[in-house]
Amino acid sequence: MAVLTVEVVYALPEREESARVAVQSGATVRDVLAKSGLLHLVRGKVGIFGKVVREDTPVADGDRVGIYRPLAVDPKEARRARAATYTSRSRRAGSARSPSRAPRRR
Repeated sequence: MAVLTVEVVYALPEREESARVAVQSGATVRDVLAKSGLLHLVRGKVGIFGKVVREDTPVADGDRVGIYRPLAVDPKEARRARAATYTSRSRRAGSARSPSRAPRRR
């Protein structure tokens, strides 16, 4: 069997963990994580080159396995909060209308 070299990465805002491991062909993402010593960091999803995969997915030579952190805020809720802030600001502005939105004079 051939030997594959795979990189495992995990990033935090202030630091990064990474490891290169050599595994036999046919190894899965879980095998690579266990051999890298970073399996304890898995709290949610993992992926290969940014695409989410299951832990039983086989790896190929040169793959980069990423360990993803859970989201701090739901993206939909964050957008709603930004939209609410924007709407409330534009209502307070009141008379400050752009020229294209000003009423036409006839």
